[in-house]
Amino acid sequence: MTHYLDFEKPLAEIEGKAEELRAMARKNEEMHVEDEAAALDRKADDLLKDLYKKLTPWRKCQVARHPDRPHCKDYIEALFTEFTPLAGDRGFADDHAVMGGLARFNDRPVMVIGHEKGNDTQSRIERNFGMARPEGYRKAIRLMEMADKFGLPVITLVDTPGAYPGKGAEERGQSEAIARSTEKCLQIGVPLVTVIIGEGGSGGAVAFATANRVAMLEHSVYSVISPEGCASILWKDAEKMREAAEALRLTAQDLLKLGVADKVIPEPLGGAHRAAETAIEAVGKNIAAMLEEMDGMKPAELIKARRQKFLSMGAKGLAA
Repeated sequence: MTHYLDFEKPLAEIEGKAEELRAMARKNEEMHVEDEAAALDRKADDLLKDLYKKLTPWRKCQVARHPDRPHCKDYIEALFTEFTPLAGDRGFADDHAVMGGLARFNDRPVMVIGHEKGNDTQSRIERNFGMARPEGYRKAIRLMEMADKFGLPVITLVDTPGAYPGKGAEERGQSEAIARSTEKCLQIGVPLVTVIIGEGGSGGAVAFATANRVAMLEHSVYSVISPEGCASILWKDAEKMREAAEALRLTAQDLLKLGVADKVIPEPLGGAHRAAETAIEAVGKNIAAMLEEMDGMKPAELIKARRQKFLSMGAKGLAA
């Protein structure tokens, strides 16, 4: 069953009517409804183009959070071979919100790490909705150290509303773990490539995305705080999330202008959830291109370029 967002309700009605006609025809072979259904399909296609022609920042947030959007596990299964998951931080536990391990990308050995939200109620609870605890970031640190030791490029896939803010996570050093993971990103002497595939929320995303190259899917978002959280702090009203989304400049297009993102990866019409295979293929091509840009660079050059990239942020696009 297709999951429609709030602003897609008119589209849902048209596509629903087309499906109703076809369902009636399947029950009664004497009914000929294909012309009417095809007309509704054309109307739905036109409406879909209009809806996605210029999405507001808040609507982009909704698309980035779509439950049917491909997640980290989907990308790993489609783009990587010989994936060997590595678990645990060797200190406390294994965090299922973070998945990572050794794999081959275009037959090249790599380390892949990402947030996994889950795709149904049971898996979302198991994955804690993609919100990592300290042990998740410590696992990522361990995997990055291993990649650095063996000279393997690191590919991170970011999709999290933010780090888990629970009492236990704070007791076990959540902020310290995020800071250490960010620091480790800056220290490793191998290519580090990040793709924001959905939500890039707060320090929980930065801990994986302090990379040589940061790409964002067209309808993904990347921000220091969620629009709802920002609205609650600034206006004491979470319902002002639309105004907050505008002010945060969290869309891929805004962040490209600001120099935070290096490239925007186009999505299929209607978002990645409407044609997951096409979106995943586009991400794979862009990861390959970004890795190719760094072929032949020495560890010291990679570290220096990564550090300079983040030191120079805020120097352009502010008047845009």
